[in-house]
Amino acid sequence: MNDIINGIMTVAGREPGRTAIVDGRGREITYGELARRVSAVRDAMGGPPAEEGMRPGDGVLFAVRPGADAVALALGAVAAGGTLVLADPGLAPDVLAARMAATRPAWVISESLLYTLSGPLRSLARRRGLLLPNLADPLPGRPVRHLYTGPWLPGVPRGALRLPGILRSPSGPSGRRADESDPDQPAAVIFTSGTTARPRGVVHTRRSLATGLEMFRSVFPLGPGDIVHTDQLMLGLPALLAGATWSLPGGGDLAAELAARRATHTFAVPVHLDRLLRRTPRLPGTLRYLLLGAAPAPPGVLRRAIEAGPEVLSVYAMTEALPIAIASAREKLAQAEGDLLGAPLPGVGVRIAEDGELFVSGPHLARCYLGEEPLREIATGDLVRLDAGRLVLLGRKKDMILRDGVNIYPGLYESGIAALPGVAEAAIVGLADPETGDEEVVLAVVPTGGYDESLLRGALPEIVDSAALPDRIEPLDAFPRSGRADKLDRAALRDLVARRG
Repeated sequence: MNDIINGIMTVAGREPGRTAIVDGRGREITYGELARRVSAVRDAMGGPPAEEGMRPGDGVLFAVRPGADAVALALGAVAAGGTLVLADPGLAPDVLAARMAATRPAWVISESLLYTLSGPLRSLARRRGLLLPNLADPLPGRPVRHLYTGPWLPGVPRGALRLPGILRSPSGPSGRRADESDPDQPAAVIFTSGTTARPRGVVHTRRSLATGLEMFRSVFPLGPGDIVHTDQLMLGLPALLAGATWSLPGGGDLAAELAARRATHTFAVPVHLDRLLRRTPRLPGTLRYLLLGAAPAPPGVLRRAIEAGPEVLSVYAMTEALPIAIASAREKLAQAEGDLLGAPLPGVGVRIAEDGELFVSGPHLARCYLGEEPLREIATGDLVRLDAGRLVLLGRKKDMILRDGVNIYPGLYESGIAALPGVAEAAIVGLADPETGDEEVVLAVVPTGGYDESLLRGALPEIVDSAALPDRIEPLDAFPRSGRADKLDRAALRDLVARRG
């Protein structure tokens, strides 16, 4: 991240009036203004009094929606030496508590409205399905400093720094410069699962994130004059490094926004792209590149994407290693067997185990899982083969479900659901849509006395992450089992619930 921040500063010094960011409302921020905001946040968080300023590696609980403020705050916090920890409003309370205990944040950066919703209006927010940690006191007994955006609202802690006030203050001592911080210092903790007993946090350093971004730049053409329409950091930050404009979505129709912003590049999840192309078969002529990610794209989606106009590229990546390989849609369609992932990017090491599982390594690899030993390589859980130096995906080793670009791990939730009143057994399976490749999430249960589906649905948000809530619930007399140990036969269960759907 040091190189990212300093790269933005370099562009700002060379062309301060160039547009860096267009926010969701269409408001423009220049590179000069972005650099000023990043520096102001860095100085405010890392400045005097020393005992209250940022210490290298301090956790920063981050709860700001995508926008120009979020970019400046995130980069400024990292430049001051902080480690970003993203707050997810869809998590069950005990999951949130476990994550706070694991990361022990020293700072909170949030919108003022979220302080209100996690404090005075917490009950109302919970009824609306918004579950947040108590942002004013995320880890009781541990002092935390606060920085907020927006107007003051009830629940904002006394003494909290306010972004507009920081930006109006004259520049003070610069504190630690980004280029002076340790490149192997943690920059972000990204959680990949909702387990409460052992939160699985991926710890990326400034070096690993910067290397991954450079890998993107090496294969995804970007330059001054380009307009990249996305809310994805791993595409937006390379745009800023290249002197391009990062255009942030406003929540409207994607095709209309692409046309209005005259976007040249964008990112989409296959299932979302499928919905878009069914409404708008032809994308704006300014769009040159469309990057697909988060899930495999079925051939039908790839064909429609190509017909829509832009060059279509599909990225293969995982949270622990961003990115791994990239292939064009045309190359993928020409692959006769399996799903072509592409050749490993320069610097990415690959190893295929005896059972066919892919392991990856390289300088972009996360440093470790939170609280665990350093990583030297990572098991992807994917079964692959090499074809003329290119990776071809053959299947998934585990029972992970993919829906809307989110990885869902059934084993994290099944025991908790089975412990609910009226439920004897519980299992979650995914049913793939052959058209979109997205999966329907089905919760199968074996009911006992007192089973009530409405009560079960009401209890699920306390146990299951919002992104993993089932599309439907199927009560069964018994689960299919196989083998001498009578293990759950998930393949047979999928067939059974598919017939009932």
